[in-house]
Amino acid sequence: MRHLTTMASMSVEPTPISFARGAPSLDIVDVDGLKAAADAAFTNDPARTFGYGTSVGYEPLREWIAASHGVTPEHVIVTNGSMQADAFLFEALVSRGDAVVVESPSYDRTLLSLKTQGADLHALPLEADGVDTAAFAELLDGGVSPALAHIIPNFQNPAGYTLSAAKRAELLSLAREHEFTIFEDDPYVELRFSGERLPTMLSEASGGEVVYASSFSKTVAPGIRVGYLVGAADLISKIADLATAAYISPNMVAQSIVYQFIASGAYDRSIETVKKALSSRVETLAGALAEKLPQASFTTPEGGYFMWVTFPDDVDTDRLFTACAERGLAVVKGSDFLLDGAKNSLRLAYSAVGEDEIVEGVDRLAQAVNAL
Repeated sequence: MRHLTTMASMSVEPTPISFARGAPSLDIVDVDGLKAAADAAFTNDPARTFGYGTSVGYEPLREWIAASHGVTPEHVIVTNGSMQADAFLFEALVSRGDAVVVESPSYDRTLLSLKTQGADLHALPLEADGVDTAAFAELLDGGVSPALAHIIPNFQNPAGYTLSAAKRAELLSLAREHEFTIFEDDPYVELRFSGERLPTMLSEASGGEVVYASSFSKTVAPGIRVGYLVGAADLISKIADLATAAYISPNMVAQSIVYQFIASGAYDRSIETVKKALSSRVETLAGALAEKLPQASFTTPEGGYFMWVTFPDDVDTDRLFTACAERGLAVVKGSDFLLDGAKNSLRLAYSAVGEDEIVEGVDRLAQAVNAL
């Protein structure tokens, strides 16, 4: 009998909860709509869906994107996800040693890609209304001549902040005066659930000073891997040549499915479903943080997937990451998104968790903070 262990004495691992992954939970992905879109793609246009195509992408989708942005198709290339679009753009515009302005914090994968390209990164503080444009002007006046400025204008990853209309205008003015390109990286634009939608900088540009990128990963499904670039026709032509050399053509099946998903009206319905869920989830997250972690500061986003949570300086979130993992909670360290290595912030993604999980997750987060 001494070898028997009672249930009461057994250690039970907590059910994992993840605030780490920026992806929608399966319950808000329109699986049936995608099945119907796939059937329509295979039935209505098998030749272009199953053929190689060309590097600019599936032509009907390319035309739809162009019309959405008020440009002609030669200004658009459709790629295998937005990260592929980023990589082509950096190869086309950034040479080793070129100055590139980024936000601080900014998306870690983009920072890595720019470092790999050999860019000289200049990180500017990110404020609740977007990048610090005064610091940007000071940097330019100090003699830095960037080739590119990478800006995530809506519901920024990782911070969740949105660039104000005034700062968008300031950035455009700086780009014209100092002759650099603004890379408007905008995968979350359709996911606004409060506040007023702002015009893109692309729509306000006058001379090719903006290249715009977006993705269907956040509005259709992450696994669809379809992104795109909109920019000057000569730049898009150059990127099309890079794409041809890289893979001949992108995934035409996925792009054809996305087009049929849009044409059926399922795309608009899907966006509304996702926005409704995200709105409820972020409200729950903000309420739980205010109750359980009053010492933490955050700005409730008006859309998107992410919230940036900052703790007092004596909280080391690299250590907090480990304490959370011990409690079955996955988070992302803020230091992953910062070039200066500051360690008192976390990125919390609320897109893949239900409201009950959010409440329990914040409770575990509070326990981990208290344990430190």
